[in-house]
Amino acid sequence: MNELARTDAVGLAEMIRDGDLSPAELIDETIDRIERLDPDVNAVIHPAFEKARATAAGDLPDGPFRGVPMLIKDLWPAEKGEPFHQGVQGLKNAGYRADLDANIIRRYREAGFVMAGRTNTPEMGLAATTEPIAHGPTRNPWNLERGSGGSSGGAAAAVAAGMLPAANASDGGGSIRIPAAMCGLVGLKPSRGRISMGPQREEWGNSVQHVVCWTMRDCASILDATARPFPGDGVVAPAPERPFATYVDTPPEQLRIGVLDRSIRDHIPIDPEVAAAVRSVADHLQDVLGHSIIASSPPALDDQELIASYGAQWAASVATTLETFGEWIGREFTADDVEPMTWSLAERGRAMGAIETAHASERAMTFRHQMADWWANDADLLLAPTCMRTAPLIGESSGTAENPFANVHVTLAYSTLTAPFNTTGQSAISLPLVQSESGMPIGIQLVAAYGREDLLIQVASQLEQSMPWADRRAPMHP
Repeated sequence: MNELARTDAVGLAEMIRDGDLSPAELIDETIDRIERLDPDVNAVIHPAFEKARATAAGDLPDGPFRGVPMLIKDLWPAEKGEPFHQGVQGLKNAGYRADLDANIIRRYREAGFVMAGRTNTPEMGLAATTEPIAHGPTRNPWNLERGSGGSSGGAAAAVAAGMLPAANASDGGGSIRIPAAMCGLVGLKPSRGRISMGPQREEWGNSVQHVVCWTMRDCASILDATARPFPGDGVVAPAPERPFATYVDTPPEQLRIGVLDRSIRDHIPIDPEVAAAVRSVADHLQDVLGHSIIASSPPALDDQELIASYGAQWAASVATTLETFGEWIGREFTADDVEPMTWSLAERGRAMGAIETAHASERAMTFRHQMADWWANDADLLLAPTCMRTAPLIGESSGTAENPFANVHVTLAYSTLTAPFNTTGQSAISLPLVQSESGMPIGIQLVAAYGREDLLIQVASQLEQSMPWADRRAPMHP
């Protein structure tokens, strides 16, 4: 069982193809692990075990991941007939279930994945920690007193605990990369339009989807299985020259890599241990791997007015989404249906006029162009922290009914260096390259130009070989 728990998704698929393991055996073993491990972490909030067993015993598509288990984040990927609560108390109380399949669910099924349940997420994915009132906190397998990050905290905790090798995740402001950093995993945020967000979401928003996992070959191979557009997709990222998985074994040419080892907000400090970790990886990239490290980072990251445009778009999106939720359950959403921070954001969004909303969109466009100039003219990649500190204690990031944003400074320590790349739509990845003195993971982020996941996969694979992390697992991992 320990061998299976430490085998990645590509490896499990190979075992099934070779006849060394059946899909039914694998799903039974996975369910056993979830039932043993999840009471400590609270990652899987909607188990679908009997459905998974029936699927595994049936006629599965002959895709690249035939028979491999998958957990779905309970946020954007709807599954027809399954609970779809998005961490929202009002949807949970209404017992709401999805009436359609998201496009990514269709791609997972075509690939042969077996969906075994849905994972915990903060309300509407709005926080950098997964502690929703609706389902309770998800705990970090490295230290159960600490959070697993957000908003894909349930997914990351499930993988870090050893329940399965990869789990669906999404990223609207850092929500793949932040939990990956806190839980010691690989977390790639693809470029906008790389994976279809339809039919309920649009690709010109800030959120994208992929997985959290352990290995670069899983990261790349699952991307190959899902990164195919559907008719009607609003934005489609440029196709790679060849499958992403082939870049895992293809070292890049010498690259120019800029380094950011500081905070870009005066009132949000960076942990000196995190800053030192970034510098140590920069030294490794230059001294061991032969890349050129340059003392440069995008100037636009220091423009606080442009950065603030993300908040206005965020508030407008929350207000709109609550209107949609009301349509789903047949009545208007009220303050009693959501957490105080969510309601405050919705009120801010409702108060925004059309001109203010348009200005926010224009500022975001300006920011996107200014950022792209740096990648076009100065460097190939940016090296930066994923988060400016390690995982917080459970409850440390929570506001109160009287002051919903009381601890927003804690949340900003995690999202400040991730959210800008959602505004720009660029690809970025968090890698588990360093551990703190206390034993907690420190995620290191690499950011490429729009559409250059191939470059990220090449460099991340180099680092996987020269600074291996696969054997560094959480204490509770089998």
